[in-house]
Amino acid sequence: MRQLLLELDTGSPQTLDNFVAGRNRELAALLAQFATAGAIPSERFVYLWGEAGAGKSHLLHALATAPAARYIGADADAGAFVFTPAIRLYLLDDCDALAPDAQIAAFALFNQIREHGALLVSAGALPPAQLALREDLRTRLGWGLIYQLHGLTDEEKIDALRQAAAGRGFTPSPDVLPYLITHFRRDMRSLSAMLEALDRYSLETRRPVTLPLLRHLLQQENQNRD
Repeated sequence: MRQLLLELDTGSPQTLDNFVAGRNRELAALLAQFATAGAIPSERFVYLWGEAGAGKSHLLHALATAPAARYIGADADAGAFVFTPAIRLYLLDDCDALAPDAQIAAFALFNQIREHGALLVSAGALPPAQLALREDLRTRLGWGLIYQLHGLTDEEKIDALRQAAAGRGFTPSPDVLPYLITHFRRDMRSLSAMLEALDRYSLETRRPVTLPLLRHLLQQENQNRD
């Protein structure tokens, strides 16, 4: 098998369109307003929390492609926290990992965003009240709407992958997708990348997408990581 097949394309753009909403449809609809230039959402502050892999960073990176938006990771330099009038939408990720200096800068940024009528979507692993942060910053994070981001159930993941396979023009055998979600990385981005690799390998070898084919590809992927 060529090395190319093992380089899983998890670097594909993260967009609101390829976010599988599951039980998060209300949130996805709200964030679409944040991404639309000229739209005025009913709330200007939204905080997202949930388990790793639920899609928090996916949503913030997707929103970062909107006009006049700025993504700020926990390890961003001090300049990223400086309010800029040209920026309409600020996106603060991994709030639970903010260093003390970054917490001070984030607190100041919150106040500037509120004063100037800008928008902010922030995200962390826990609800604001449970974050090990400065009290004044925890208060700011809880200013607006707070959404728990629910990860997809196994059934929802299988359904999403089945639809993705149909969109690519192939139908995996019934045992392929249940095996994939229990023997590979659990996040949808990695699962989708493996599905694409499986499709490419099937076309190259002219073999149907069956469990033996998947097992072989997973074995090769594991060897590649080692």
